Amino acid sequence: MTDAAVNPRGLLLWVWRGYLARHWRLLLVAMVFMSLEGGMFGALSYMMKPMFDRVFVGGDGDAIVWVGLLFLAIFVTRALASIIQKVLLTRISQLSVADIRQDLLAHLLVMDTAYHQTHSPGYLMQRVEGDVESIAKVWRTIITGAGRDVIALVSLFAVAISVDWRWTLVALLGAPLLVAPSMILQRYVRKKARRARDVAAKLSVRLNEAFHGITPVKLNSLEGYQSDRYRSLTEERVSVETSSALGQATIPGLIDIMAGLGFMGVLFYGGNEILSGEKTVGDFMAFFTAIGLAFEPLRRLGNVAGVWQVAAAGIERIRQILDTDPTLRSPARPHPAPEQLPEVKLEGVSLRYGDTNVLSKCSFIAEAGRTTALVGPSGAGKSTIFNVLTRLVDPSDGHVTIGGIPVSDMALEALRGLFSVVSQEALLFDDTVLENILLGQTDVAEADLQRALDAAHVTDFLPRLSDGLNTPVGPRGSALSGGQRQRVAIARALLRDRPILLLDEATSALDTESEAKVQAALDALSKGRTTLVIAHRLSTVRSAHKIVVMDRGRVVEQGSHGDLLAQSGTYAALHQMQTHD
Repeated sequence: MTDAAVNPRGLLLWVWRGYLARHWRLLLVAMVFMSLEGGMFGALSYMMKPMFDRVFVGGDGDAIVWVGLLFLAIFVTRALASIIQKVLLTRISQLSVADIRQDLLAHLLVMDTAYHQTHSPGYLMQRVEGDVESIAKVWRTIITGAGRDVIALVSLFAVAISVDWRWTLVALLGAPLLVAPSMILQRYVRKKARRARDVAAKLSVRLNEAFHGITPVKLNSLEGYQSDRYRSLTEERVSVETSSALGQATIPGLIDIMAGLGFMGVLFYGGNEILSGEKTVGDFMAFFTAIGLAFEPLRRLGNVAGVWQVAAAGIERIRQILDTDPTLRSPARPHPAPEQLPEVKLEGVSLRYGDTNVLSKCSFIAEAGRTTALVGPSGAGKSTIFNVLTRLVDPSDGHVTIGGIPVSDMALEALRGLFSVVSQEALLFDDTVLENILLGQTDVAEADLQRALDAAHVTDFLPRLSDGLNTPVGPRGSALSGGQRQRVAIARALLRDRPILLLDEATSALDTESEAKVQAALDALSKGRTTLVIAHRLSTVRSAHKIVVMDRGRVVEQGSHGDLLAQSGTYAALHQMQTHD
């Protein structure tokens, strides 16, 4: 991370330039009303002098009216200014935090698969929600401290100095003693805040794992184990948050000590001047009111220092994520995607994760408009081929072309726009059946939707759902059976209607009757498209134009079903094993 990312001033500038500056007009209006509210503190303390000297001591009855009206005007002005600036600051805070959250999510969504494999969903959720929320809580406090409280201090000290500058110096006698402890405390709070965010991320990870894996948790009686892991982290968080609160509370506490020393000094120094008549009671009350009111903004500003350290810990993490660039990017000058029905070609493609070879010099051609099946044991590299084709990962060596165009020369969006995909894990979102099929499309004709529903046999089970297409599918599609989820995913692919079809065990979750129906629909869908199919059950790919047999990341055989059986090789052995089963 850059120096600006860890330097408090650099972080503040980053926040201002990136987010707060977008709302400078609202902020300017809010600052005007904050200044007005802050100025009323000085006006209030100043009015103590005429109230005591003219009314209480001087006995001027006529002054009661105008002094009272001025006090009323001060409090009404302060109330209105307070209401307006708080509403405006709340809006600015929410708008800027929403901008950060949107930018952070948008950036995380374009990060490549490798990033998401090393950063758990719970961790990323904590970054988007927890860290940004920590900023939201302090935004208004910081801006208010920088606006209203600074103006209040200026006006109050102006009154104090106008009464007696020497009294003011005595009142601030303890201020230099605060500098070193405050700096130490701020570093301490920053350290604890970072640790608190780390623990919060781990808590999110634990929750994510427990809830997403609720079935294996129950089947393996892991409820107590998961609860204990979560409890240990909550105890750590309590400890860290308490330590952080101690540091934040100590800063304004030191200011209280300074205030006590200042009041004592002024009483000793100025008390004799009051008794000797050099200063009036009104002078004394105006000064003490000004100084007394000044210490409250000082306390808040001291608290802002601690609160800023908490926010800075979250901003550092957000900045770090936004400064991390995806390794897989669209080229600067992308080649247009092929317009004709494309063939898919792999030449000497290898892929390594560390020292592990996942693919090793794989070469084959999936001819345009034909079906090519990838078969082989688990771990042979079949799904990795799909990831390479769609550039979820780039190969270490070799070339991948679609319609003669290298996949790395196409914009990512254009490349992935060539594919319709149905995988063995039918991912559904917590929305309605209809929305899970449309996925945001708004220009789908009713006839096209109906054809997709019929072809995927979704219409077979729609009457059994409470609200038909508008029935919520539940978290991750949990309200539907496995076969129903798979058919919804197939309808989605049918409606997407792309030139290349990728099927990864697309019928694996279906019963025999449904599999036959959906397989017929997929066969019809495959016509006129370049289709690649991953299958473990060889019975589902016998009619493929070409079968590519993979083993340990290598292409070991290619040919039709009949040709491969005649070779008596790996495919024949797999076929014989499944036939005997």
